[in-house]
Amino acid sequence: MTFASVRQLANAVQARDAAAIARALTIVENQLQGCTELLAALQQASQSAPTTAHRIGITGAPGAGKSSFIGALLTELVPQGKAIAVLAIDPSSPLSGGAVLGDRLRFGPAAASDHVFVRSMAARTSLGGLNAAINDALTVLDAAGFDLILIETVGAGQSEVEIMRVAHTVLVLCPPGLGDEIQALKAGILEIAHILVVSKGDLPAAATLAHDLADSLKLRRKAAWPVPVLTVSSLQRQGIVEVVQSMAQHRDFIRQAA
Repeated sequence: MTFASVRQLANAVQARDAAAIARALTIVENQLQGCTELLAALQQASQSAPTTAHRIGITGAPGAGKSSFIGALLTELVPQGKAIAVLAIDPSSPLSGGAVLGDRLRFGPAAASDHVFVRSMAARTSLGGLNAAINDALTVLDAAGFDLILIETVGAGQSEVEIMRVAHTVLVLCPPGLGDEIQALKAGILEIAHILVVSKGDLPAAATLAHDLADSLKLRRKAAWPVPVLTVSSLQRQGIVEVVQSMAQHRDFIRQAA
C-alpha cells in the first residue's frame, strides 16, 4: 500500500491501519525522507487527542523467558478486547544489521489477533536493551491509539536500565537457576522494577528465588508503590492473571499520582 502524502499516512496511522503503522515505523527507524514531517503531524494529532496508552516495559536477563511471557500475557489480554502493540527489540544480525526475529516466534497464536500489532526492531549499536529510535517509534504507536504497548528489551544486564525512561510500568523477569542467586539481589536492573516476576515458576528453585527477592525488598527504602513479587509459568499459564491485575493497579496508581 502506498500513501500519497505524509498527512495521508499520519491519518491512516491514527485510524490504526496496520500497513500505515508498519510504514511509519520503517520511516522513523531508518530516518527516511519525510520522517520529520511525519513525526510533527503525529505529535500534533496526539496533542489534540492525548494518548491513553499504557506502556509496559518487559526486561530481564537472556533466557528469562520474556517472549513466552508476552505470549501468555497476550492470551489473557486479547479476550478483554484490548488493542495491543508489541515492540520487540531483537538482537541485530551481524550480516544485515536487521532484527533476528527469533523472539516473536514464541509469542504464540494470540499475536495473530486483529487486536494485536507486532513489530520487531534491531537493537543495532544501542546500549540499554533498546533501539535509538525507540522514542520516535512510540510516538507512532501512541498516535495509533493502542490501549497497551508492550516493549520487550533484548536480554538485559545489570546496568541496562533504559527501559525505565520510556515505559510507565516496568516488569523485570527473574528466572531461577541461571547462576548465583546473590546476583539477583544486587542493585541495578532490579531497582527499576515496578513488578518483579519470577519466571519459569514450574522449576523447583522458583519458590526460593521469590522468597529471596521478597526479602531483598524489605531492605530498601519504603516507597509509595509496594513492588510485588509474582511467580508465573508461561507454559502452564499460571500466575498471568495476577500479573495483568498488578499492571492495571500500577497504571491506576501512576495516574492518580499525576
